Amino acid sequence: MLEQINQTAEYLRSKVTEMPKIAIILGTGLGSLVDYMEDKQVIPYSEIPNFPVSTVEGHSGNFIFGSLGGKRVMAMQGRFHYYEGYDMKTVTFPVRVMKALGVETLFVSNASGGMNPEFVVGDVMIITDHINLFPEHPLRGKNYNELGVRFPAMTEAYSKKLIKLADEIAEEKGIRAMHGVYVGVTGPTFETPAEYEFYRVIGGDAVGMSTVPEVIVANHAGMKVFGISVITDLGGKDITEVPTHEEVQKAAIVAQPKCLEIMKELVRRAD
Repeated sequence: MLEQINQTAEYLRSKVTEMPKIAIILGTGLGSLVDYMEDKQVIPYSEIPNFPVSTVEGHSGNFIFGSLGGKRVMAMQGRFHYYEGYDMKTVTFPVRVMKALGVETLFVSNASGGMNPEFVVGDVMIITDHINLFPEHPLRGKNYNELGVRFPAMTEAYSKKLIKLADEIAEEKGIRAMHGVYVGVTGPTFETPAEYEFYRVIGGDAVGMSTVPEVIVANHAGMKVFGISVITDLGGKDITEVPTHEEVQKAAIVAQPKCLEIMKELVRRAD
């Protein structure tokens, strides 16, 4: 794995002259953040050694390097999911490459289903913590000390400093920003009403099929992490609407301006 990480990192270094310290993983319907990037350089996953290609409709497959808010950033437009059949080492491989390239702060976004009764479709939720319900852990197997310690702490998986800064930005811009715990599950089915109730009972506010593996690996690598979810549908025993992937994408696009406002300003102000 170390050889593959280094090979991929070397390829990207050969294509990009100035490497950023900030990386962004863009989720469903949130890829338009790249429209605000300047001096963009687009590298398709298909051209990158050791990179798989996303198979999900609505997910592009590009690494994009450029400037956002006066900062050099790299954006991952299209992530890889466990439900696509990839193992966790593959799902999180891009985060390993980011670290090898010198990334210190990772921003992640996603679309998720809400079960907190205070949430409405179109809310943005700043992730304060997560619950990992994936059956395979991304750190399972041999640990390479070059990548991180064997037993990393997850006490502050999401940076409190960045959460506080995001709250300040949301207040300044008049954006309703909720806080919550993200539950990571395999998918690809949407949850049953009973599952939504279960996730709520164990402490979850929103549920999705991504993010948690990448955040675990980012913490293992010593990165600071900020996560934000767009609530694209609601679930629970009293919810009768049937979600579809198309509806999730539409809801994410409608809610996207709020998420973009927070993310753009957060990148600009982040250390």
